[in-house]
Amino acid sequence: MSDSRRTIPILPILSLPGVEAANKVQARATRGRFTSWRMVSLVATQLFFMVVPWLNWHGRQMVRFDLEAQRFYLGSVVLLPQDLIFLAGLLVFCAMGLFMVTALWGRVWCGFSCPQTVYTALFMWVERRFEGDRYQRIRLDQASWGVDKLWRRGGKQLSWLLIALWTGLTFVGWFSPMRELAQGVLAATLGFWDGFWALFYGGFCYLNAGLLREKVCLHMCPYGRFQGALMDVDTRIVAYDALRGEPRGTARQAAQASGAGACIDCTMCVQVCPTGIDIREGLQPACIACGLCIDACDQVMDKIGQPRGLVRLATQRQLAAPASKMGELSSWARHRVGVYGALMMALLTALVWTLWQRPDVRVDVIRDRGVLARVVDDGAVENVYRVQVMNQTDEPQAIRIGLSGLGGAVIHAAPVLLSPVEHRMVQVEVTLPASQVQALAGRTLPIRFEVASRSSKASSLVSEASTFVVSR
Repeated sequence: MSDSRRTIPILPILSLPGVEAANKVQARATRGRFTSWRMVSLVATQLFFMVVPWLNWHGRQMVRFDLEAQRFYLGSVVLLPQDLIFLAGLLVFCAMGLFMVTALWGRVWCGFSCPQTVYTALFMWVERRFEGDRYQRIRLDQASWGVDKLWRRGGKQLSWLLIALWTGLTFVGWFSPMRELAQGVLAATLGFWDGFWALFYGGFCYLNAGLLREKVCLHMCPYGRFQGALMDVDTRIVAYDALRGEPRGTARQAAQASGAGACIDCTMCVQVCPTGIDIREGLQPACIACGLCIDACDQVMDKIGQPRGLVRLATQRQLAAPASKMGELSSWARHRVGVYGALMMALLTALVWTLWQRPDVRVDVIRDRGVLARVVDDGAVENVYRVQVMNQTDEPQAIRIGLSGLGGAVIHAAPVLLSPVEHRMVQVEVTLPASQVQALAGRTLPIRFEVASRSSKASSLVSEASTFVVSR
């Protein structure tokens, strides 16, 4: 099979008639199942983003990425810098998930969950509340400045700024205590860096969602440029059925079956598109698969008495051969989808297993390099170690340090009580009796430190290897 059949050709944006990057896109409001799903996604993502930083867990913020203390709190799980492998694994898992979703349904992530799309939809909703729908906004653009235009534009901009600032503050709340941030704002005592990053992120939110909007998808987002490499003829995409829609005619011609296609060239699919493209010209990098054109076209088909689905989610194979029985099963039964699924399952299993087996206490043994071995009373030999113990839980841990692997050796280590997420360096001495020194003189012997921890919920045992040097 040639490359032209394996991948979907994507038309460059500038080749499309009537699409110019400099023009302001005034998208028209519509209703339908895809519009409802986008609204559900918007509400769900914003509730998650806005509410989670306010939740507490055992007297602290439930989810917080404390960069200053190098602690990541995820409920009862506390991750340290040594646990960045979990973050790397999670990022790879998300990347594989994005590739798999794209192979199945195209850019559905962009249309429903991408922060740029979500906030643009939110800002456009606010804009319609103040300035009305498409034609009302166009007339407002052309109108001279007056009281009506001033309060509509001013109210919109003020609302955008408030949303952006609250978004910036909430973003900082994922890294700093959210409740303290809110109190700092109310009392005008917000720290410099917290205020800086809140304004910085809020400014980008206002710029991208309020001013740039579709320009980000048209010119800044790289995802639309390489989506063709992730999709093929069995990927379900938002597509126009040219076999049914062409040649374009009028509603009367379509009703009379005079040879005209079902498309009446009403341009509703173009008017509702948030990026201003014409889906009838084929798949384009700026198409974010939001499905609004499907809702608009279905409403037009209902009015003229035609079946829905002129613009729909379909594969290139289905569009080329309407009678084909290759459907959703064909989209799943592909090698790339199987590979993505297998990689995701293997990675998820490894992450869950590793996290499940993660000990409550992390141990690191460092030898005292100043004195490798020293002779003490009665000819005994003593080695000194520094044992770093780190509590990786949000509960206090009672620590006892023991020794194995060297019979007769005596360890001197006091019990330690670690506070939640505390790390401490403990000095430990290991002494080998004089009765054993003569037979082992000059040797370096392997030993293991066994650190037993106990909390109110569970107990665990962690061992760490080291060596014992017997002086001559």
